[in-house]
Amino acid sequence: MTEAKYYPKTYSVMILCSVIFLCLHQVLAKHRVPISELEIRQKKNDCYADIESGLWGEQCKSSVVAKENCALKCLSPVCFELIYESDPLEEGEKDISRSSEYKYCMHRESLGESLDGIRGSFDA
Repeated sequence: MTEAKYYPKTYSVMILCSVIFLCLHQVLAKHRVPISELEIRQKKNDCYADIESGLWGEQCKSSVVAKENCALKCLSPVCFELIYESDPLEEGEKDISRSSEYKYCMHRESLGESLDGIRGSFDA
């Protein structure tokens, strides 16, 4: 009979611990360390290796610019969609403004921040 009384307390403690964990996770998520240039470079090199190995398909190996667009998509699908998907890089194009927006997007994404307002934020 005493066991029946013990189980409700155990469940209460488990629920309380779960709630505390979820709250702690929310607080810690807002204090992340932003992605560094070194981490971006390493991840991008990993993406290039995946592209070269054929994991992204032959279309990603068809030209330098196709490879770059695929690497940007691999690096951050969310930021690629926001910044480049509607107008991918073209041969010979150097778009400093969008490049800055993309890096800013990755920075905000790594911190778990909203990506609203990034598109067009570096237009001259």
